[in-house]
Amino acid sequence: MARLYLVRHAKAAARFDEDPDPGLSEDGKEAAVDLALQLESLGPMQILTSPLERARESALPLANRWGILPEVNAAFSEIPTPPEVAERGIKARGPWLQQIATQKFNAQPPIIRAWREGLIGMLKSSRYDAVIFTHFMVINAAIGAALKDDRLVIMHPDYCSCTVLETGRRGLSLVTRGKEAETKVL
Repeated sequence: MARLYLVRHAKAAARFDEDPDPGLSEDGKEAAVDLALQLESLGPMQILTSPLERARESALPLANRWGILPEVNAAFSEIPTPPEVAERGIKARGPWLQQIATQKFNAQPPIIRAWREGLIGMLKSSRYDAVIFTHFMVINAAIGAALKDDRLVIMHPDYCSCTVLETGRRGLSLVTRGKEAETKVL
């Protein structure tokens, strides 16, 4: 059994429909340092991160405190944008996300279902405790798998919130939900 701490990245310097891969805002950088202080006593343990800049920057303060290098893993990237939406440009991503936020995974195109299956497979196969710096939809997909809930959005995790899951013979189980955002993104 492994305990997985899924951390939503700190606040980015730009919105997801303005920049495909922004770093952290100044507030986000400060929050990442505060988070490292809160999580420091848990480890050291493995740190995994999405390849996106905002997640990698969020992981650095904790990695520095533990004296380890985070492992970048594409399985923890944010939900992919289907090609037909991406070809309309970055501004199309926001309305698309708002549209699908009330839907279920089984109604999504193959690219989205495959992303979720890969993510859940990676989480279920984890054998060691880890802190995973990731994204809004990743956390929702993981909670959904643990609760056997097919909705895309189950909660609105706040920046730097930490949702805890455990792996076991029965798959994923939810230990605690992270703090929810007061302002909804979707």
